[in-house]
Amino acid sequence: MRVLGVDPGLTRCGIGVVEGVAGRPLTMLGVGVVRTPADAEIGDRLVLVERGIEEWLDTHRPEMVAVERVFSQHNVRTVMGTAQASAVAMLCAARRGLPVALHTPSEVKAAVTGSGRADKAQVGAMVTRLLRLDAPPKPADAADALALAICHIWRAPAQNRLQRAVAAHHATKGRTA
Repeated sequence: MRVLGVDPGLTRCGIGVVEGVAGRPLTMLGVGVVRTPADAEIGDRLVLVERGIEEWLDTHRPEMVAVERVFSQHNVRTVMGTAQASAVAMLCAARRGLPVALHTPSEVKAAVTGSGRADKAQVGAMVTRLLRLDAPPKPADAADALALAICHIWRAPAQNRLQRAVAAHHATKGRTA
């Protein structure tokens, strides 16, 4: 499975591509950041984010896109920009017919480090170890994007089994009613 992880942000949108399957060593295919100038108009910034994500999709051809689920923060301005960048990532994937998975920051941290409360340095260190890199990707947004992709690769098999079980339960329930 090849997954494009997106750590959404307007100023720095982390992007990382990881390939592999749960239980086997994973491979990083690319990592980077789509940057936009903080003083540009919001529409122009969103176009820059879209172009950057489209370029990554063209180059790496992922089968899936994993995006950090935006959660309520104290700074409404920050959460709005993050949500807008997140929507652009989902739109780019949907336009290509790619499935999108949303993972919360604590889900990603727990999957990669074992603790949902891990800090950025711990996430970076584990991403470095899991992908056998020489150093943690910089900035942290890039490491977070890789962590999202890793989280999805590891969680997808369990999520798929759960979805099939729920569907089977509903199908059985419908026949007995």
